[in-house]
Amino acid sequence: MLEIAIMIEGQNGLTWRRWQNIAAAVEGLGFAGLYRSDHFTNAEAPDKDSLECWTSLTWLASHTKRMEFGPLVSPVSFRAPALTARTAAAVDDLSGGRLTLGLGAGWQEREHNLFGLELLDLKARFVRFEEGLEVITRLLKANSRSASKEGISISGRPACCRARSGRAGRAF
Repeated sequence: MLEIAIMIEGQNGLTWRRWQNIAAAVEGLGFAGLYRSDHFTNAEAPDKDSLECWTSLTWLASHTKRMEFGPLVSPVSFRAPALTARTAAAVDDLSGGRLTLGLGAGWQEREHNLFGLELLDLKARFVRFEEGLEVITRLLKANSRSASKEGISISGRPACCRARSGRAGRAF
């Protein structure tokens, strides 16, 4: 069966009132899910209203009952992999297992510059993405409690992820 979900660009004028109205409409109209971009600002000036992605997803987890949701996508260029895994596990647990975790390498140069974040060249960015994906995947697997990875962007120190949802054996 085909399911339809909604995706919102949260950096292009999203306010709490708009987010709450969108969530109520998506859930009430029976859409399968509500997803949003994970950006701090829009790609070109002027800046517009925006909501921090994971804060807005946490709100969805506790204020909706049925629909799935998640970031499309959370970039490892400004979200530390171990922190992303821990946050995703906690939000998924709060929602009863409705989070879909989308991950990416990062791309928006203006955003990285404005927030003092290193974007890296394309090759290095994808090396960092691969490393981050490995750490996140290992931390979120059932029964996995620690992970580490030597590399240019991850220190090799062990990380842990204690928050768990009821997703044994199922990926985010």
